[in-house]
Amino acid sequence: MKTRFQIKGLTLLFGIWSGIAAYAGDRVTVFAAASLQGALDEIATDWDGPVDLSFGGSGTMARQVSLGAPADVLILANPNWMDWLAGRGILDTGQSIDLLTNRLVLIGPEEAAPLSDPNAQILSNRLEDGRLAMGQHRAVPAGIYAKAWLKNLNAWETLSDRLAEVENVRLALALVARRETPLGIVYASDAQADPAVTVLYEVPPDMHPPILYPAVALTDPGQAFMAHLTSETAATIFKTHGLIPLPE
Repeated sequence: MKTRFQIKGLTLLFGIWSGIAAYAGDRVTVFAAASLQGALDEIATDWDGPVDLSFGGSGTMARQVSLGAPADVLILANPNWMDWLAGRGILDTGQSIDLLTNRLVLIGPEEAAPLSDPNAQILSNRLEDGRLAMGQHRAVPAGIYAKAWLKNLNAWETLSDRLAEVENVRLALALVARRETPLGIVYASDAQADPAVTVLYEVPPDMHPPILYPAVALTDPGQAFMAHLTSETAATIFKTHGLIPLPE
């Protein structure tokens, strides 16, 4: 009886992987949070088939999918947007997996001095007449996390009218890299991607909601690509880009 059970299990497993392999060479369209750009560019080159990558703010990506954009895989930077899609019947609750996590950091131009214990006054002094670059605090996940941190510092009221809010976190990174703003709040993986900025302070993870990147396959080819995203090869690439893979 034990041998027969094992054979049936092996047959079922072979059937699942055979189904995935059947779509391995198909064109796949991936909609993803902007902070994943470098990592997914590299992971896509290791896929046995063409991959179309579209990056933007998580809210923008979710809205496009809700309007019928032809995505095979969707990867966002906040579970709330997955819940929003589930509430509209676009996907089932619990259909997505938490693929990655990240860290929030305060950045400045590459020669800027670090900050050991920032508060409202210290941040205000460092800004001088400039603005603090971050994602839109009502829609962009990095902006939502940034607002939570500033509120925990009792700095939100002081700085809320001194923000340069943008539609995705990579634009906040670019503002600091181009010296258009003296400070920005981005993910650690973003800061790592641009040598024109430096990390001034690593935000303690208990000062904001957990940073999670939920991912979901919306088609059969997307399911095959999801298997690739959870492979050891992809995990190594994510780590190289400063992202932290989570257990499946």
